[in-house]
Amino acid sequence: MQNPAKVRGIFSAIAGRYDFANHLLSGGLDFLWRARAARLVASWKPRSVLDLATGSGDLALAIRQAAPQARVIGADFCLPMLKVAADKGLRPLLAADGTKLPLADGSFDAVTVAFGLRNMASWPDGLREMSRVLTPGGHLLILDFSLPAPPLAAVYRLYLHRVLPLIAGCVTGQRAGYEYLGESIEAFPSGETMCRLITVHGFRSARAEPLAAGIVSLYIAEK
Repeated sequence: MQNPAKVRGIFSAIAGRYDFANHLLSGGLDFLWRARAARLVASWKPRSVLDLATGSGDLALAIRQAAPQARVIGADFCLPMLKVAADKGLRPLLAADGTKLPLADGSFDAVTVAFGLRNMASWPDGLREMSRVLTPGGHLLILDFSLPAPPLAAVYRLYLHRVLPLIAGCVTGQRAGYEYLGESIEAFPSGETMCRLITVHGFRSARAEPLAAGIVSLYIAEK
């Protein structure tokens, strides 16, 4: 759980280079992760989707392409990131904190959040808000970083804490923001622990799907 002002400052500083850094640092795997998430959302045949912490809008745009029947709204509390999303053609957009959404109960058939719950001031508050704005039986999808099992964990931690901040610092000029990334990933629950957290805050049938050998995990649940 994070300091909102710190998180907003980090993402405001890297907004202009955010997409390029993501694609570079993931080796392009981020496209595959979002494609998998978008296919899952499309399989639910939602009429309305809220993409929280939408950032530069890549997941929301992938969902819009995969589920053209759905109205997809992107929400984020970082205005420079929303501007990037708007420049890419994502509409409508909402400036909002994921833990305090200015939206009515039961407004959406699906809520998604990619690499964003980890950055919220309160994970329980974020999950409760997601549950509140979902229709009964609506679906939740969370995509976020996790830690792979040994022996890959040791190699990944070396990359995460030593190599990644160095490369990202050269690309974005903001090394500290990517040092924060490693710290936040270490602190974030994953696997069954994450599923339990989801379940006690308004959801059922939570399950985890590791991707890329567990470097990323996809979680789905129902309200």
